[in-house]
Amino acid sequence: MSRKIPVSDLTDHLGYWLRLVSNNVSTTFARRLVAEDVTVAEWVVLRVLFDVDELVPSKLATRMSMTRGAISKLSDRLLAKQLIERKENLDDGRAHTLKLSGKGRSLVPRLAKLADVNDHQFFGVLNSEEQSALRRTLEKIVKRHRLNDIPVN
Repeated sequence: MSRKIPVSDLTDHLGYWLRLVSNNVSTTFARRLVAEDVTVAEWVVLRVLFDVDELVPSKLATRMSMTRGAISKLSDRLLAKQLIERKENLDDGRAHTLKLSGKGRSLVPRLAKLADVNDHQFFGVLNSEEQSALRRTLEKIVKRHRLNDIPVN
């Protein structure tokens, strides 16, 4: 008779629960953004640019832990949607900065509200103490493993 090797169940792993919640939080938020014709990655670019006057693409790429090529594609899409502007560097014709357009700047608070609503939908089941504990726990894991990539998908 062969012995069965004990194998943990999927639900025995915290990673399973984190992924289940994360996937659903992210997917629901992405669906909310579709109504605004914005992807999650585009939202992150807009939100990062909201806090600065302008930013060179290489610094944006570093902040978002993305390649310059990926930032270039994202910025091209946002330019086409007239949500950002590209400002050429007069001293160096190859260099430029990115900044929010007026349309983009007015859109960010509306998108942030969607993010707030999404968070409340999923985490409103927790009281403020539980939310704080969850945040501290996740921040501890992030710090310990030096996780600094901004999640964009």
